[in-house]
Amino acid sequence: MEHIRTPKVENVHLLDQISSKKSALGTLYLTATHIIFVEYISDTRKETWILHSHISSIEKLAASTSGCPLLIHCKNYQLIQLIIPQERDFHDLYISLARLSRPVKYEELYCFSFNPKLDKEGREQDWKLIDLAEEYVRMGMPKNLWQISDVNRDYRVCDSYPAELYVPKSVSAPVIVGSSKFRSRGRFPALSYYCRDNNASICRSSQPLSGFSARCLEDEQMLQAIRKANPGSDFLYVVDTRPKLNAMANRAAGKGYENEDNYSNIKFQFIGIENIHVMRNSLQKMLEVCELRSPSVGDFLWGLGNSGWLKHIKAIMDTGIFIAKTVAEEATSVLVHCSDGWDRTAQVCSVASLLLDPYYRTLKGFMVLIEKDWISFGHKFNHRYGNLDDDPKEVSPVLDQFIECVWQLMEQFPCAFEFNERFLVHIQHHIYSCQFGNFLCNSQKERREIRIQERTYSLWAHLWKCRMDYINPIYRPDHSQTQGILRPQTDPCRFKFWRGMYNRFDKGMQPRQSVLDFLMAVKEETQQLEEELEGLEEKLRKFRMLQSNNTKVEFKTENASKHLGLSTSDNLLANTPQDYHGNLKTFPSCSPSQEDFSAVILTQEHHKSSDPDISTNSDQESGVEDLSCRSPSGGDSLPSEDGKDPDSDEAIYLAVIS
Repeated sequence: MEHIRTPKVENVHLLDQISSKKSALGTLYLTATHIIFVEYISDTRKETWILHSHISSIEKLAASTSGCPLLIHCKNYQLIQLIIPQERDFHDLYISLARLSRPVKYEELYCFSFNPKLDKEGREQDWKLIDLAEEYVRMGMPKNLWQISDVNRDYRVCDSYPAELYVPKSVSAPVIVGSSKFRSRGRFPALSYYCRDNNASICRSSQPLSGFSARCLEDEQMLQAIRKANPGSDFLYVVDTRPKLNAMANRAAGKGYENEDNYSNIKFQFIGIENIHVMRNSLQKMLEVCELRSPSVGDFLWGLGNSGWLKHIKAIMDTGIFIAKTVAEEATSVLVHCSDGWDRTAQVCSVASLLLDPYYRTLKGFMVLIEKDWISFGHKFNHRYGNLDDDPKEVSPVLDQFIECVWQLMEQFPCAFEFNERFLVHIQHHIYSCQFGNFLCNSQKERREIRIQERTYSLWAHLWKCRMDYINPIYRPDHSQTQGILRPQTDPCRFKFWRGMYNRFDKGMQPRQSVLDFLMAVKEETQQLEEELEGLEEKLRKFRMLQSNNTKVEFKTENASKHLGLSTSDNLLANTPQDYHGNLKTFPSCSPSQEDFSAVILTQEHHKSSDPDISTNSDQESGVEDLSCRSPSGGDSLPSEDGKDPDSDEAIYLAVIS
């Protein structure tokens, strides 16, 4: 709060991004965690909330007669333009936001003050939702081929790796340590994914410190152990995700890539995915195109192509497909690395795993995948997403690109994913929000040092509790797309611009409701109508049983009348239930008919009291404005042909005496 110079500014204009002529007038509030804009319209009181951690940049625009414009670019691709009437308020607001959006220590982040009113036990349970030990058991790790190594238990071998890793059964601790010394940042080869169908695996590491001629026997032994852990293959693929020119430049700095002359039975493959700096510039160019007001088709397409963004997405997809095919079709294990093994390596390993394993295409499985290949293996979240005030040249949308790859796959295989687009958008939102502790720090070691799980809350538990909002309505577990490996097409025409991510805050973009949102609403309405139909069918069944009982009463009454010598006209003298009972009481021999009649009445009373849901109208809003979920009957009892309620006492009486 000490960084807030002005907590409230009146008469602020919030401009629409599409049309600069449209604006909303209201009050701007500045809190320790959010900017809050409240419109003056009293009946709606619309509020716009912006997290300080979402602010990417703040730009001063030229002052005008209406005030001083302030342009705020957000990391979740929201663009906010405010016009502050007074220059002094404008200056104070700019200074305050510049400091609040650049925290210098962890305690200033939102997650350390965010409190969803969950007790300590509940928070601990939430963090246990994703258990990577269970995930490796699910993969079916054979104990005779792979083992958990605790050589990095105290993070002394590699401080950016997790404490426990799977390595081949045949390697010893000295081999692991020797290999780590020969790999950049100590990131030795370790298991990322195991295919139980053919024993092939995906391992990951950083580049070797080979230079032009250096070699390491322990590292060579490590790669041979990975190859031998797959008895069905005679060689191992080593995939370097960098452009070959970049890898050769690293050799001049004493790093580089594996020499096939030193490593026996390996096949080396270069795949050119650009570095973080190229990706950052590409995203910036694409966002400039998205922020254009009323661009022509030619300008938009030219700008999108010139940014190179979709070309980079395609390169990541192509690499993931190559790895997945190598594992699934050739039954060959793969070692993947880039420079340090925490950016491009994480992208392609997770894409390949997603293509290979249907579990990762489920809602919980996708959380497990991110936890395993990104959080556990030490992706540099603080540096890549600017959580703390640091070097801006380290910022790059690495995880954003993986999320877009998943969306591109969902467009090709709409029935294969249990989750919808909203799920991906919300994950991207919380990568930058710092509302939860999952995407903080650069390693497991750092997260344990600042006690993330003891002081913050888990995003995965939050998303899991709201999982019904993220279900894909056309997902089918038994669909051919859902089972086995996905084989996407990567022709340029297959890749689309993701409007739902990069333009989702544009009010002028139509239609606002996506096809999947519409289908979700239809599915909810269909489910509601099916439940209502079940209720009506149950009422119809009971009504038919009631008719059957009435027929039995009528038959017994007729027999009793014949037995007592009563004529039909005598029976018609009973005009009321009281008269009917009175006539029956006159003859002691009529007691069986009286019992049957009482049973009918009891059946009707039980019908009314034991199932209250049947007589209530479930009229819930489906979420689709032009669809109605009300049934013609309104959920009430079935009407008879003459308009009378067949469950009423009068109807029962008439059925009995008819």
